[in-house]
Amino acid sequence: MLALGIAFADPVYAGEQPSNTEGANTEQTGGGDETGIYAAAQIQYSGSVADDGGTGNVTSADVNWDPPPCWYAPYLGAKDFKRKMSADLEEAASGPGMTGHAGSAIGQTKAHYEDEFSWEDNPGYKDYNVAKDGEGMFWAGVENPNEPDALKRNSCTELPFWVDNGEPPPPRYEQAITPEILAALAYQHMQLPDTKVTLAPAEATKVNLPTWAWLDKADFHEVQATAVVDVPGFAIQATTTAKPVSLKLEPGTPDAETYPASSECAINADGSIGEPYAKGKADQTPPCGIKYLRSSGDGTFDLQATITWEIAWTGTGGAGGDLPDGTFENAQTVTVQEIQAINR
Repeated sequence: MLALGIAFADPVYAGEQPSNTEGANTEQTGGGDETGIYAAAQIQYSGSVADDGGTGNVTSADVNWDPPPCWYAPYLGAKDFKRKMSADLEEAASGPGMTGHAGSAIGQTKAHYEDEFSWEDNPGYKDYNVAKDGEGMFWAGVENPNEPDALKRNSCTELPFWVDNGEPPPPRYEQAITPEILAALAYQHMQLPDTKVTLAPAEATKVNLPTWAWLDKADFHEVQATAVVDVPGFAIQATTTAKPVSLKLEPGTPDAETYPASSECAINADGSIGEPYAKGKADQTPPCGIKYLRSSGDGTFDLQATITWEIAWTGTGGAGGDLPDGTFENAQTVTVQEIQAINR
């Protein structure tokens, strides 16, 4: 592999993605002439996604799973790539200290794109493949701007390579963008509803009195996030779907009991969780709830309600599969009063 001693003057990024319902219109436009770029693949997000391209609020239940830190995607057509790359190489070659290994790397890179210099399974190009302009694109590494680890973010270091329209990238580029990668990115940007668990009693509960907890189907529903890449000669998409499956209650104190004892409230057949309290149920055990065994005094207990979401994806060409379950934690305060006997 060549060791390229320069960086692009304008790094390739995934682009910022504003608005959680409109999606992100980040496609660069322009035309293959002297005034614009032929195409540059950026990702458009739509559906239930975070504002401004930020990371969503889903936490993967699999601590070993991470969204892709970078990937390879269509970058520029041949003429525009020649204009940019030749200018970058010329600027790098004129910089101070460009001798020895660094100067040799620049020379080899120039020969790779101009004079068909090849190595291993990396074919060279004649005049930046200008003769095939419009028939394909050069692909380049794209950084995930939401990846905090700079080393991982900068790990797609292969030189830009050519892919004909309608053809897949060479197998050696395992990080080339696919519907599965788009699905993982949609997962990373997904914004789950900020659902607050309904409690009864609502204002303040009592020591040794069962507190009922539930989520209505209307507030607790399936959500989707879609990621799309669409440039001339290359278009793929993936939709990631999160389906709520359970609610875990953590009372905020060890002096409490949960219903059920596992603290995991399963989803009902109608999509709700738990059961709303109604008159006449004061002596019943709630299917989902908490019983506090001591008062919160002058303060409150922090009830943590963690919803687990089953996540799967579908994409271009009938692709699809499962992604790690996601969790989203809501915190709410609970006041517990010391009253031994009450009438309801």
